[in-house]
Order: sequence, then structure tokens, then C-alpha cells
Amino acid sequence: MKGLLAVGLLIAGVVLTLLLGVRTVTPADVWHAFTAPDPQNPAHVTILWIRLPRLGAGLVAGAALGLAGTVMQTLTRNPLADPGILGVNAGASFAIVLGALLLGQADYGLMTALAFPGAALASAAVFLLGGGLSGDAGPIRLTLAGAALNALLLSLISAMVLMRAETLEVLRFWVAGSLSSAIERPVGAMSLIVLAGATLALILAPRLEALSLGAALARGLGTRPGLIQAQALLAVTALTGAAVSVAGPIAFLGLMVPPLARHVAGHDLRRELVASAILGAGVLLVADTAGRLIFPPAEVRAGIMTALIGGPVFIWIARRLKPGAQT
Repeated sequence: MKGLLAVGLLIAGVVLTLLLGVRTVTPADVWHAFTAPDPQNPAHVTILWIRLPRLGAGLVAGAALGLAGTVMQTLTRNPLADPGILGVNAGASFAIVLGALLLGQADYGLMTALAFPGAALASAAVFLLGGGLSGDAGPIRLTLAGAALNALLLSLISAMVLMRAETLEVLRFWVAGSLSSAIERPVGAMSLIVLAGATLALILAPRLEALSLGAALARGLGTRPGLIQAQALLAVTALTGAAVSVAGPIAFLGLMVPPLARHVAGHDLRRELVASAILGAGVLLVADTAGRLIFPPAEVRAGIMTALIGGPVFIWIARRLKPGAQT
């Protein structure tokens, strides 16, 4: 039943994305747009050239961030971990804004490709500072390292904006997080990256579950904590880099989704990962649609909507943690 609710949320997000917005269309308009598209029909143009790319970006980014959050929380044994809190989103955004500063804004493909090295360097730095590569990572150390790195990178992004005003448009899009420019983003290519990252996460799931019991016990079970952490970081980097490439750093989505996935799927990590992908995409699509309806024709960006929801969720989870807890 819980699984059906998760799938229902995703279906609702897909339907709402296609039907609702500044221009409300009917289910008949959607059907005819796919079966007999008319380029002179404004409803068909809206559906095929605005909302369909937006839907694709929401599915890719939402699923990727849900998966990345679940992998991070399992790897760090920290229910407060997500790509945003641990600085991975900020690393990807920093690389993109730096590319805009040095290369200009003309080549969007090159700019979005910069998200991957930025996310990789940020994730590696957090785990080095938090002791993750030695197998001694703890929730507090990793959260503090991520918060410090996140603050540093956001400060550097602000400095780059002051150096060159043209980077402000890039900052406005990437830092807030939005699906509005989906047609300009390499959604197809990024979906393949997400598929690869998701496959790696599913393969690693049993070893990640062993590692979540503690590095010493994991070694006793025949696993290599350092190698597992490196592989998990690769999966998180691929997933986060792809999500940021198509939608910018969507705040708190990777924090909210994993607890919901555990509630839906129980404590089987592979089932949690599948549930995280479904719920992440559904939550992002619903949040994006809500942001388009609050102050029409203006739009509240999807990243702001998820932050409005995720902030209270973060506080709620933090208050439930027991002092000294590692899980």
C-alpha cells in the first residue's frame, strides 16, 4: 500500500506538471498534443516545448537527488546528510559559475559538464576533512566539514559575481534551482548518467549496508571500507552532478526523501533506493508545480519550494536525534 502511494505521488506530479501553470490546459489538449501535434495551437506548444522538457528535467533531477541522499545517509550513518548540506551541490554550482566567469555563458553544454568535477572535488574534500576515507567518518564531523565547505564555496560564488556582473544570471539560475530552462539543458545525456549512478548504487547496496554497521564490523564481514566509500562517492558525484546540470542545486530534497523511502520500503537498501527515486521525482514535480501557481504569472523556483518544506523537516529530524547517535 505504501509503495502504491509513492507511485501515486509520482503520477500526480507528472499529471500536474502537464496540466497546470499560467496557461491551464485540459487532458484532451495533452492527448492531442502527443497524438496530433499542431504547431499553431498555443496549448500544444506549451505542452510539448515548455512542460514536457520541464517534466523530463524534474524526473531526472528528482530521482537523482533522492538516490544521492539515500546513499549519503547510509554511507555516513547520518540522517542529516544530503548533497546540499555536505557541500556537493555547492561544489557543482561553484564549478559552473567559475566556468561562466572564465568562458562566458554561450556554451551551456560545457558549463553543465563542469558540474561533475565540481561535485567530485567537493565530495572528496568533505570526506577527507571528515575522516571518511580512513573509515572513521562520523555524523558530526562530516556535517561540520560539509557546512564549512558549503559556506566557503558560496562565499567564493558571491565574490565571482562581484568580479563580473554577467555571472549574476548564472548565479540566479543555479543557486536557486529551477526547472524553467529545461529545454536548454542536456536532459537526455544526464538521464544516462543518472542511470549509471543508480545502477552503481544498487550494486553497492549490500556492501553499504554492511558498512553502515561500522568500519570494524564491515572489515570482519570481508568488505573494504575505503573502496566502498570511494565507489559510493562516485555514485553520489554522478547523481548530484547530473541533477545540478539540469536543475541547479535543489535544496533539501536529498534530506527529505530518504526518511520517506525508509517508511515506504523498510530497511532493505535496494528497495529504499527504488523508493527514493520514485519519491524524489514526485516531490520535485509537485513542488515545481506549486511554485508556478502561488504568484502567477511569476514563479517561485523549485529550489525555494523544496527549501521551504525541507527546512522544517531538517529541524524535526535534528530534534529527534539522540546525543551521540551514529545512525
